[in-house]
Amino acid sequence: MGERKGTNKYYPPDYDPRAGGLNKWQGTHALRERARKIHQGIIIIRFEMPYNIWCEGCNNHIGMGVRYNAEKTKVGMYYTTPVYEFKMKCHLCDNHFVIKTDPANLDYVILSGARRQENRWDPTKNEQIVPETKEVQKRLFDDSMFKLEHESEDKTTAESAKPRLAKLFSRNESAWSDVYTANQKLREAFRKKSAEIKHKAATDKSILNKYSLNIPLLPEREEDKRAASILSLKLKPAVDITENTELTRKRIISQSSLPSNFTPVTEKKALKILNKDHTKMLGVIRRNDKQEDNDSNKKIKLEDREDSCSSNTKPQSSLVDYGSSSESD
Repeated sequence: MGERKGTNKYYPPDYDPRAGGLNKWQGTHALRERARKIHQGIIIIRFEMPYNIWCEGCNNHIGMGVRYNAEKTKVGMYYTTPVYEFKMKCHLCDNHFVIKTDPANLDYVILSGARRQENRWDPTKNEQIVPETKEVQKRLFDDSMFKLEHESEDKTTAESAKPRLAKLFSRNESAWSDVYTANQKLREAFRKKSAEIKHKAATDKSILNKYSLNIPLLPEREEDKRAASILSLKLKPAVDITENTELTRKRIISQSSLPSNFTPVTEKKALKILNKDHTKMLGVIRRNDKQEDNDSNKKIKLEDREDSCSSNTKPQSSLVDYGSSSESD
């Protein structure tokens, strides 16, 4: 329903858009009574008291957090931060007091009508964490010696504060210690430890009785577990190269030449194919006896023809005369 607030408005018939809006046309403000002094630069807000004060009119104490309807006015600027002034009336008398913001010190200042209850202290003396100024931060970043001195001062302060902190800790322990709960937790831890000791003693006794030993067993360590797990592995013995070659040769000789999927059924199918006329597919050709005789006769005739040709051939004399041995001498 929130998205309808800007649209579900009643515009009367005599409304003129040149007025700038319904509020201006009716002569009202969106803040209603809170903006009755808006022409003076004053707006009514709900102000919460930032600290404890005493009213100067009735001398009554007003605690931190009490809320008032205050007139908020802008009275100046601190660099780009506006400075505001708040004027309000005491709820116990007719006195008015004025409070102004102080951006430089991150605080509020009472101008009139009340006085502040002083609960302020120096954070450096109270050993609180104080934010460093920009100049100190820049010097810590640029100057190494200044940074070293700053750190040494912090260490000295910490060492001097240790005894006091130890006393405070012991005092808190004595004031807020619960002896019953501490004893209960201690006894519970002792019972668990006792059960572990008994279990270990029983295990050691069973091991000594099993192997007939009479020696004290040391406590188990992670290194022992790791070594035992390695020893429990079934490692293959190292084999010489010649032995490995011989084993490979024997395995090849002993294994079957047929594939592992060669079954009796496939064997019958193979024999059937060999017995049929499909042997040509395997490169095997059968010949008749007559064809073999004809082939042999052809071979004999070819041999006789070659012999006759070799007998008819005569050696030719060489036309080159190399001379006799005597002439060479």
